[in-house]
Amino acid sequence: MLVKEIIQAIEKIAPLSYQEDYDNAGLIIGNADAEIQGILLCLDTTEDVIQEAIDQKCNLIVAHHPIIFKGLKKLNGKNYVERTVIKAIQNNINIYVAHTNLDNVLHQGVSQRMAMKIGLENLKILAPKSLLLNKINVYAPIQHVEAVKAAMFAAGAGVIGNYSECSFDIQGNGTFKGNENSHPKLGEINKRESVEEIKIEMIVPSYLSDKVLSAARMAHFYEEMPYEIIPLQNQNQEVGSGMLGEFTEDMSCEMFLKLLKQQFNLQLIKHTEFDKPIKKVAVCGGSGSFLTKVAMSQKADAYVTSDIKYHEFFDSENQMLLCDIGHYESEISTLDIFYEIIQEKKPNFAVIFCNTNTNPVKYYK
Repeated sequence: MLVKEIIQAIEKIAPLSYQEDYDNAGLIIGNADAEIQGILLCLDTTEDVIQEAIDQKCNLIVAHHPIIFKGLKKLNGKNYVERTVIKAIQNNINIYVAHTNLDNVLHQGVSQRMAMKIGLENLKILAPKSLLLNKINVYAPIQHVEAVKAAMFAAGAGVIGNYSECSFDIQGNGTFKGNENSHPKLGEINKRESVEEIKIEMIVPSYLSDKVLSAARMAHFYEEMPYEIIPLQNQNQEVGSGMLGEFTEDMSCEMFLKLLKQQFNLQLIKHTEFDKPIKKVAVCGGSGSFLTKVAMSQKADAYVTSDIKYHEFFDSENQMLLCDIGHYESEISTLDIFYEIIQEKKPNFAVIFCNTNTNPVKYYK
């Protein structure tokens, strides 16, 4: 199996276009055409993780956090980033990262996994993103409409929430006049023709637009397919930050905190004071303080995330239980997501969970 096959499987779930502007997801080090001997899954890539990959005969590391966020001007080994990169290159270790693109998906995303661990139901994206959708309009003669639609659906167009094969048709007449290079089946040269056509409208995730158009062209009768791409401001309910769900029954704050401690294997929880029942809960893997007010606006009884600063705890204003469970602790289940994706692609392939604890935060008991 090649590195690019794993990349394709992961990016089918979490396309790189879903990552935040500051991020650096993707193939960080290596060759997409390299043959894989073994895969090591980790949250962070460090020198010790590279050594573990070497010892386990794994030449592909799949990580959540990028080892390189900014450009490296020199590779002198002066810090852990440079030393890790040097060691990976010297030992032909490929490093692939799925970071905020995996954070930002509803299905098999980091925040979804957090929500599932504590038993939340009726899950939805806490802060859906916009500008990730296009409307593609394709004009086709009536007798070829169904073939064009089928091709577009197969390429991923027309999915809205829980519904697939969604489209809208508008009937009208298309006109054209061919020159000496036009297709003879489409009419006489230099004569204006009129054809009864259907305008097919479909919603398409922006990263799939080229694929959908290519499929439509293959199925289309015209040599020059008429189409439009219109960027939409609509929020994409399948893509965004954080997750919102609810318990089937209310629970006390104490019960809720005990649940967090047990399910995330926590040594401690930093939290605000709150004495009301907990039912609706928001979660966000990693640094999620930017969503505190969004969680409040959604009437969440509790919000679980990490890296909350002292003054940010005041933002809950005693209207919501605000919990900081630790960055590493909130995202370590990402490894389970990677494992499931890879096993679905290639069952029984050598996939190893990293034994190196890369959490830089220690707790004195």
